Amino acid sequence: MGDDTVTRRSLRVVLAALAVAVLLGLPAAGAARADHGMFGEPEAVATYGESIEFSVPFAGASDTRRVELRLLFPDAVGPYVVDIAFAATGLSPQTLRYTLDLSGGGHLIPNTPIEATWVALAADGAILTSRTTTIRYSDTSRDWKTLEGDVVRVHWSEGGQAFGRRALDIAEQAVRETGELLGVTETEPVDFFIYGDEATFRTALGPGTRENVGGQAHSDIRTLFALITPDAIDDPWVGIVVPHELVHLVLDTAVENPYRFPPRWLNEGLAVYLSESYTNADRRRVEAAVASGDLLPLDALGGQFPTDADLTFLAYAESVSAVDHLVRSDGRDALFGLIGAYKDGLTDDEAFERVLGRDFAAFQDGWLAELGADPPVRYGPQPAPAGPLPDGWSGPAQTPAPGTTPGAATAAPVPTPAATPAAGPGDAGGDSGGTGIVVLAVVVVVVAVAIGLLAANRRSRAT
Repeated sequence: MGDDTVTRRSLRVVLAALAVAVLLGLPAAGAARADHGMFGEPEAVATYGESIEFSVPFAGASDTRRVELRLLFPDAVGPYVVDIAFAATGLSPQTLRYTLDLSGGGHLIPNTPIEATWVALAADGAILTSRTTTIRYSDTSRDWKTLEGDVVRVHWSEGGQAFGRRALDIAEQAVRETGELLGVTETEPVDFFIYGDEATFRTALGPGTRENVGGQAHSDIRTLFALITPDAIDDPWVGIVVPHELVHLVLDTAVENPYRFPPRWLNEGLAVYLSESYTNADRRRVEAAVASGDLLPLDALGGQFPTDADLTFLAYAESVSAVDHLVRSDGRDALFGLIGAYKDGLTDDEAFERVLGRDFAAFQDGWLAELGADPPVRYGPQPAPAGPLPDGWSGPAQTPAPGTTPGAATAAPVPTPAATPAAGPGDAGGDSGGTGIVVLAVVVVVVAVAIGLLAANRRSRAT
């Protein structure tokens, strides 16, 4: 066996030792485990319009590195994580607290459930959790009466039993009929809160609520809010606003998927179409907009509607006009088939092509043509102009955007510094830095030994 073979074997041993050293030196990911002995029974107390106070008894260990409160809200992709201050005093008991401010900009819609879990992270990466507690933030400013149907629970504070029964009948019928049309069966309860005065209604919905809102559906918490005074329960408007909002909740069930939601115009257009149809008042609004050249394109109504009151009403009118056009041109089944296509997370073009055989732009062109409207002029962001070319440039010239001059000077982009990822809950924090130094030192020593063996081998071969 020659010296070169010995050296190669020695090198293989050294490299194997290097790999083992690196693997052993890497910090293991902390596995979450319940350790209710460290945490006592968690509590949550809400004060309507002000705050929610979270607390838990805590017997912290000396190696506790971090304590968090994780709050999970409906439809959230993950919890809201709060870093909690604590006293690292060995096993001395203490009470951890956190106040969620709900005043002003921190407004929270009533009937929202929140799951709260306390988490302690040890220096070795272990993650210890408390029991999860759930609190439902409620409007306690009213003395609520409740009636329950098959799906809907009606809550009201003003008016007698007949008032609540009338509201429940309207809601149950709307849920049943919309579910049959969209091919879904609602089984989870829907809470319907009726406010009898505007002040408490707008307090419940928050400071950002528009002035013309008389009802609002929140599908994430399966809750409907409406402003209905006891003397207006038999008003025809009540038979419109309640089914309208409930259509939104049933539609959410019909299209639920993790990717995208139907455009706003289709959502609102369907709600108007099923609750009151395409009325003469809406027809006149659309015709007037066509005549004045103020018609809004449907792709401008995919998100929030305009805040101007007249444009808001026009947006609703156009939405139901487009749904009415779809039903007359392709059939009622095509409308409900289109809703079903969105459940698969399709884009607008994919959904329209699957069900109608043409993309969204072609559908919009057909709607505009039937109205006798010219294609609306598009405003807003335009393609950037071509930048200047350096002297001696031999590559292909840039194609300027429409309406720009080739070579026109443009503002240079401002470089954005790379973001430093924040440490996650399971990161080892400061301890990981110490582990990394140890691993680096081991690597340096092993590499030095390997180089020394190779150098010795070359010297022996040279002699």
